[in-house]
Amino acid sequence: MQTIHNIGIFDSGVGGLTVLKSLIEDVGFQHIVYYGDTARVPYGNKDTETIRRFSLEALEFFGHFKLDLLVVACNTASAHALEAMQKCANIPIIGVIESGIAALEQKNITKDKHILVLATEATIKSESYAKKLRNLGYTNITSLATNLFVSLVEEHVFDGAVVDSVLAYYFPPTLKPDAVILGCTHFPLLLQPLQRFFGNNVLFIHSGEAIANFVQQHFHTIQHTQNLIDFFASDNVIKLKSTAKRWLKDGTYIMNDRQNLGNFS
Repeated sequence: MQTIHNIGIFDSGVGGLTVLKSLIEDVGFQHIVYYGDTARVPYGNKDTETIRRFSLEALEFFGHFKLDLLVVACNTASAHALEAMQKCANIPIIGVIESGIAALEQKNITKDKHILVLATEATIKSESYAKKLRNLGYTNITSLATNLFVSLVEEHVFDGAVVDSVLAYYFPPTLKPDAVILGCTHFPLLLQPLQRFFGNNVLFIHSGEAIANFVQQHFHTIQHTQNLIDFFASDNVIKLKSTAKRWLKDGTYIMNDRQNLGNFS
């Protein structure tokens, strides 16, 4: 089993910070490089060719670092570009879709239960979740594109009247899922209002928790009390770092200021 010391995390924006948070709290690494393509977020309304091109450009950027593993924290990139990235890389690359489905299976949800997949338009159109779930025998699947969730999170609107209005806009009262897969790394930031809307008995699959479990099961890791993190962005890296400081748990990381953290494009 390969030992992982240094990892990269790629997302279209700040949503991947939910994956980063789970990884540093549940696993821990010596060095983490986070790149958010904040100049071109969201990926969810773009075509496959564009998503693949942006993702391969990100892969080229990560090639400047000595990484043991790259996590594609963006569900849209995982759906449309993961295979292309894996073919071009000399390190393991994993996405969040496979790990999310594995997490659902581990919950022993019976195959006839109603599974609701929430994701961006591009992820839903790819049918990546629906096809994999059907192949595993799940028979009652609803897939909904909820692109406005990305905008809410990017604007740091996590609760309140605006969020409630968006939930009412997307979800009819008759929608009663047994499990909800949050198929975008932005969406866990809206977990509390989603839980209130659907009820406490509904199981939610969180991309960050799922990927952390997947890494622990498939790789050997060494727990570090503090994680050294470099943040890069295609636009406004200062805003990205500010968001990270708010979202990440105090005392588990050190932001690396020893090198130029300017924009990458």
